[in-house]
Amino acid sequence: MGKPHIVVIPYPAQGHVIPLMELSQNLAKQGIKISFVNTVFNHKRVLDAFGEKVDKNGLLHLLSVPDGLEDGEDRNQLGKLTESLCQVMPTQLKELIHKVNGSDDDKISCVLADICIGMAIDVAVELGIPTVGFWPAAVLQLAVLLKVPKLIDDGLIDENGTPLMKHKMIQLSPMTPFINPMNLVWLNIDDSPSTQKFMFDFQLRNYKVAETTDWVLCNSSLELELQGFNLVPKALPIGPFLATNRLGNFSGNFWPEDPTCLQWLDQQSPGSVIYVAFGSFTVFDQIQFQELALELEITERPFLWVVREDITKGKHHNYPKWFNERVGNQCRIVSWAPQAAVLGHSSIACFISHCGWNSTMEGVSNGVPFLCWPYFADQFLNESYISDIWKIGLKLQKDEGGIIRKEEIKSKVEQLVGDENFKTRAIELKQMVTKSVGDGGSSDKVFKNFVQWLKS
Repeated sequence: MGKPHIVVIPYPAQGHVIPLMELSQNLAKQGIKISFVNTVFNHKRVLDAFGEKVDKNGLLHLLSVPDGLEDGEDRNQLGKLTESLCQVMPTQLKELIHKVNGSDDDKISCVLADICIGMAIDVAVELGIPTVGFWPAAVLQLAVLLKVPKLIDDGLIDENGTPLMKHKMIQLSPMTPFINPMNLVWLNIDDSPSTQKFMFDFQLRNYKVAETTDWVLCNSSLELELQGFNLVPKALPIGPFLATNRLGNFSGNFWPEDPTCLQWLDQQSPGSVIYVAFGSFTVFDQIQFQELALELEITERPFLWVVREDITKGKHHNYPKWFNERVGNQCRIVSWAPQAAVLGHSSIACFISHCGWNSTMEGVSNGVPFLCWPYFADQFLNESYISDIWKIGLKLQKDEGGIIRKEEIKSKVEQLVGDENFKTRAIELKQMVTKSVGDGGSSDKVFKNFVQWLKS
């Protein structure tokens, strides 16, 4: 009998590819063969960022299928991207599985798919292949989606997912964050009502598919979300994934990392640097971008700021006049950073973050306090975990015009860094999650049981 051979399929967004790549690398270390399927567009980005050589053992192979969009179409429009995937993915994936099985001695024994791309699980079921669903976000977010029928019955939302009681906060169980109904995930992916309706229906289909899988694995831990896991008994914690488990430096990032910022951090005092990064989707208008720049300047602290080429509306980043000259060596600006290594650096004081789940897990795993600046999707729920439940960070407040002003940011930075309790709680949480993925920890046990199942 050959090696276990898994096809791994993420939803085609950076925050979904990274955790599934980390899990895939952990499985490859256990002698399990992985065929990792990105879209053609993302496959090229990953290879451009990291080069061809991914896995010295030859157990991790990168494959691709089309996403149905033309060159130059905007893949940050998630509604449009998802609609296209629904049309082309099932046929393309079926062909890819037949092709792999026809050319590889180790036949595909399992499909491990992101629950956010449930049609991949449907294809595997149709072909009689065992399935595993992977949930890349907080398990509580999965619980919200599974509770949609009850939210409809309780009159909190209608059958299109639109809130009927906009000011009535939702709490699924005691000790879980309150959720503003206007921040429900499908309402925060696009402004268009038709796209919101499409994403609502699409997500509901996915969670029904999740109920048919052999396993549901989550990049979270009991220590972080005990109540959330109680709400979804089928979901099992297997995280947080740690970057230390990577094969070499390969992370599945879409942008080349700038490692020189780590040398700059080496020159800074311990616990002095503000790290500022907003993930792969956040876009600022010029007013907000300039306010943030001015705030970072007036803190008079060193700061490392990740400024993607597409982080502002328009072709150019308009920094305030003479900004670069004034801040000089106080700052380092890069287009993409090796984030796990940055957050693990002794110079980092706090993390101004969009609160994507991967960034949240990396910050938590390194004991770093947060200033929360959520942008869309599940990030508002993660902000509530950070500030209200774990109490390792603070929320930023917008003014009447929807702008977070420099005075607000400066005041919150001072409050966060000036209160030792935030750092103390962040270190305690770090110790708890490190234990969960360590030998014999709750997440480690699930992972080992999963590997045994794959090998059997």
